[in-house]
Formats: sequence, C-alpha cells, structure tokens
Amino acid sequence: MALFGLNFYCFVGICLMLCGFCSAADPFAHFDLEFSYVTASPLGVPQQVIAVNRNFPGPTLNVTTNYNVVVNVKNNLDESLLITWPGIEMRRGSWQDGVLGTNCPIPAHWNWTYQFQVKDQIGSYYYVPSINFQRAAGGFGGFVITNRKVIPLPFNTPDGDIVITIGDWYTRDHKDLRASLDAGKELGMPDGALINGRGPFKYNSSVPDGIEHEIIDVDPGKTYRIRVINVGVSTCLNFRIQSHNLLLAEAEGHYTSQQNYTSLDIHVGQSYSFLVTMDQNASSDYYIVASARFVNQSEWQRVTGVAILHYSNSKGRASGPLPDPPNDVNDNSFAVNQAMSIRMNNTASGARPNPQGSFRYGSINVTDVYVLRNVPPITIDGKLRATYNGISFVNPNTPVGLADNYKLKGSYKLDFPNTPMNRPPTVDRSLINATYKGFVEIVLENNDTVVQSFHMDGYSFFVVGMAYGEWTENSRGSYNRWDAIARSTTQVFPGGWTAILVYLDNVGVWNLRTVNLDRWYLGQETYLKIIDPEDDDQKAEDAPPDNVLFCGALAHFQKPQRFSSAALSIQESLKLKIVMLMAFTVIYMMI
Repeated sequence: MALFGLNFYCFVGICLMLCGFCSAADPFAHFDLEFSYVTASPLGVPQQVIAVNRNFPGPTLNVTTNYNVVVNVKNNLDESLLITWPGIEMRRGSWQDGVLGTNCPIPAHWNWTYQFQVKDQIGSYYYVPSINFQRAAGGFGGFVITNRKVIPLPFNTPDGDIVITIGDWYTRDHKDLRASLDAGKELGMPDGALINGRGPFKYNSSVPDGIEHEIIDVDPGKTYRIRVINVGVSTCLNFRIQSHNLLLAEAEGHYTSQQNYTSLDIHVGQSYSFLVTMDQNASSDYYIVASARFVNQSEWQRVTGVAILHYSNSKGRASGPLPDPPNDVNDNSFAVNQAMSIRMNNTASGARPNPQGSFRYGSINVTDVYVLRNVPPITIDGKLRATYNGISFVNPNTPVGLADNYKLKGSYKLDFPNTPMNRPPTVDRSLINATYKGFVEIVLENNDTVVQSFHMDGYSFFVVGMAYGEWTENSRGSYNRWDAIARSTTQVFPGGWTAILVYLDNVGVWNLRTVNLDRWYLGQETYLKIIDPEDDDQKAEDAPPDNVLFCGALAHFQKPQRFSSAALSIQESLKLKIVMLMAFTVIYMMI
C-alpha cells in the first residue's frame, strides 16, 4: 500500500503539473460554425442566403490577443466551402489561411477544423467565404481581438462594443451571379445595401414596405466603440450617423491618431473602429447610413443602407432627409485626402507593451519593387478575365504548400513579373518569388474604371502614398515615411495609384488580391511565396496540420470523413487524457 500511495501521489502531482502547464500557456477559444442555406428577405424579396449557425450575418467571434483559436467549420452547403480570415496574420501558418492557393476546399457536408493563434494582434476583423462567389450570399461575421488586460487602451474604456457589417447586396442567387460572369457579363448595379444583414429603414417612399431594418440600442451620455466592416461585393460605402461625430480609433488592427469625421468612406474589405458618444437629445431616433460612393448618386440611390440609432429615452421615430454624403463630385482630391489623413498612433501600445509605431519603416532601404497594374476585364481565350500585369491567375489544382511538401513538379511557376509586361494577356499559375525579410515597395496602379480594394494575406503594410494620375519615380517624394497607417486592405482609385511598404518576415504562401468580388473571381490575384533560404529543414513554417485536406494530384491521399464532429483540439485532447488516466488510477485502487 505504501508503494501504491507513493504512485498515487506522484500521479496527482503529475496531473497538477499538467493542469498548471495548460493554464500557463496561451488560452484556447473554441467555436463551432455551421454554414447552411436559409431563406431570408433582406430587401423584401425572398432569396437563399448563407447563414452561420442559422443566423445571417453570422455570430461575431470574440477572442483576446495571443489566444489559440479553434474553429470547427461544418459545411452544410451543396458545394465546397473555404473560410478566410482577412487581416489575421496566421504567423508561420498559411495552412490555415483559407484560400485556394493554400487550402483544398472543404467538401459539401464535411467538417474541417481551423486552428491558429492570433499572435500579437488586436482589432476589428471578419471571416468570410473565399470561393464559389459565396460571399455574395453571406456566410460572413465579425472577428474581434481585444487587448490583454495588462495592455492599456489609448482611450477610455468604452461603455459598450458594437459590430456593424455593411455591404452592397444583390437579390439574385450567388450561383446566378457567378454564371453571369462566366458568360462574360458584368454584374450590374446592386439591388441595395444592407446593415447587419437587413435592408433600409423606410426613410422615404422609394423604400418598399415590409423591409426589416436594423436598430442599434444605446443609452444617452455613453460612449460606444462601433466597429464597421464592409463585407460587400464591390461597392465602397460612405458611413455616417446623423448628428454624431465619428472619432476614429482603429483601422484593421492598428490604433489611429484620433480625429473626428462626420462620415468616412469604407471600401470593400476594410474595417474601422469609431468612438461615438451619445451626446444628442432624444427628441427622436437617428439615422445610420451606408450609401454607395464613386458612382452616379441619382442612379445608385437604391444602394443605400439605413439603420436606426435608438436612444433608450427616445421620444420618436427618425424622420426627414438622410444626412448628406460628401459633396465632392467635382473634387476628386477629397477622397484621397481623407484616406491619407488616417495616420498611425505612434504613442499607443498595440498588442505588445511597446509603441506599435516604433518600427522606423521610413528609414529602411527598399530591397524589391513590384508594380501591379490592372485594367478592365478583357477576353482571354474566349473568356472574360481580370488581370494583374497582364496575367489572369488560375489557382493550381494542388495548393502550393501541399505541392511543395510532396515535391510535385509543375503545379505552379515562380515567374510573376515585377512590372507590367508588353505582351498579350495570358491565363497562368504564376507566383511572386519573394525575398524573405525583404523590405518591399508595391505600387498598385488601377487602370480600371471602378475604385478597387487591394488585400494582402499574412501581413499588414504601410499605406505610404496615394494619388490620381500616373505613378513615377518622383512620386516617392510624396510618401508618408513617419506615421502612415498600417493595415491589410487599401483602396486604389480608378486612374490612380497607391503605394505600400511591407516587411516580408512571415514565411508561407500569401494571397495578393483585389477584394472586389467580381474582379477576384475573374482572376485578379496572385501569391507571394516566401521561404527562409537558411532554413534547410523548413522549420520556419508550421508543418501541414494533421487534418490537412488533399485534392488535385494528391486527392488519392484523402480519406473519407467517417464522423460529423470535428477532431478534438489539443487542449481538449489533453483534458481527456488526464481524465482517462485518473479513471484508470481509480480502477487500479479498487483492484
């Protein structure tokens, strides 16, 4: 018995050590997201939308800096699905990025579990389907990373946190929309704009009856952090709240120099945090507006989302005309100046206890320059296609990382041109062979007729310059080399350019794309492939996850899914092992 007692107490000690190890490590956050079709009528017309956990939009995921995030995705659609996490840097783990160049799609009626760490990040993000034009049907939701308590906010703690999704919307099925593009047709004007998945409040007779609108409840005198995310298809929306100032505080994970705006243009894929104080009287409710920008305002009037800001002591409904959008039809400098007025807060700590602006990007020598030029969609080999530098990208049948891991040849090419080529446009699987730890300048030239958003996975970049006209070497003299905002999505105006600087220290395969869904679908994207040349064992990047999906030339490795529940997470597995070990010990004591 003495020996057994010693063994038992040793076991208890080991269990306590294991539990202590679990609590000392970064915590885990677990989510289950089921993607399925439901019928909704956001613009008064019944249509099929993609719900998440039967909700449209999906739930907001809330985590804290450095959490390990485990998301079990159940695909109950009738087609493959991939979920991507724009702005989440996935350090060393492009396997979790959720785009076709890095992941095989999740087959219909399958589960797949994403697992990644939100390492050294804070801010306002979102999740969204990345394939099959599904974003036009929904499937999106907010993703919020809050500070650790030991890191102070650069403003007083708000009285509440509100997530608002905005976006243009079509009443046509997403499969019909992509079929139109496949047939060489443009999508045309959206049928409206939604705020939190709901149509406009009936602010005038042009709004049909029977549309359910969004109501945001607030208390007088309180200050709220309002996070606004444009999850739409292709339209920039101007966001404003009647009679209230928007104090900008954060843009895609980086604190901004705080300044007031009466309205702000939010381009497709962009997100912001505003501090809004409820300092008006409550004689009536107030309008929240998201209206189309950079289009003919009279023709696009229907593409206007209207929600209601409702004070708890409000005495009546909102009425009268909507607050005016910017009056800059004859002044294209307004939009550029507003965009460049968004600056980094260089005195604020970000996710770590040191000022996030202490990285002196303006004094670092640029090692590589890439000029990415787009033009309006053109016909290549009989199909309507969109291009960067004359190349319309087609995703490889076998994702790049898998092809490399299994030493497949010919899946892709590392020959994407640094500058536009003087040759006929082509369809290709061409990637950028980027230099690890290079400090790169990327100039985005928009020769299309519509304003576009550009996004880079795996990174935040500094938006150092933006203007209408042609970019030249002399344009560098206008760059902001001190406090340019860092973000993952920036706008590029038609007939203009945007310049970004980025330090390539995150190994992996990272997607560069136009966020406008029609242009992305038509091939306006490529990838950066970044490897550490001194990493002979390729340990700088995470190994493929145990649950990696196989497709393309490696499809024969894929085993059928035998159960509907996702694999247990690391933390859950550890807990289970401890419980089982304790059970075996109790049984041993009874024998």
